[in-house]
Amino acid sequence: MSDRFHPVALRHLLKIIFNELDNRGTVFGIPEELFFIPERHPYLAAELFGQRLETPVGVAAGPHSQMAQNIIVAWLMGARYIELKTIQTLDELSVPKPCIDIPDEGYNCEWSQELKIQESFNEYLNAWIIIHILNHRLGRGDETGTIFNMSVGYNLQGIMNENVQWFLARMRHCDDELAVKC
Repeated sequence: MSDRFHPVALRHLLKIIFNELDNRGTVFGIPEELFFIPERHPYLAAELFGQRLETPVGVAAGPHSQMAQNIIVAWLMGARYIELKTIQTLDELSVPKPCIDIPDEGYNCEWSQELKIQESFNEYLNAWIIIHILNHRLGRGDETGTIFNMSVGYNLQGIMNENVQWFLARMRHCDDELAVKC
């Protein structure tokens, strides 16, 4: 087993998800009856940053929130505030494993981005697209009640670098990328 993350193409992820959902009633092994159904819990809804959240529950940024499939699973289980893994200008690192280790006290290798910035963007966009498709497929309409919270770092000099500025611009407006993927 590799200790490196390998992004899966959108088309392939969709094929895996819908094949499994249609044939077994599961997504990544999670039975459909365990999926969060917002209509059953309207008292959890909130508004944040002028956007509706179906729940204030979410996942914190970490290695897991770099990959589309993990974001999708979190959403299926009720996470609606998705804190995406922090990207930084240094995106070609050899990351010590585990980058977060909690045997009895916490250790986190801060410079732990494992994907290149463009790969991170693609993973986030793939997750966003699939969440919207699943939302429709599960009969929930157009609004997902979900916020993707992006994080960039770790200093102003890094944030001002061209690759991070590219990421910020695409996260704000990704119409061209959406047109290609959809």
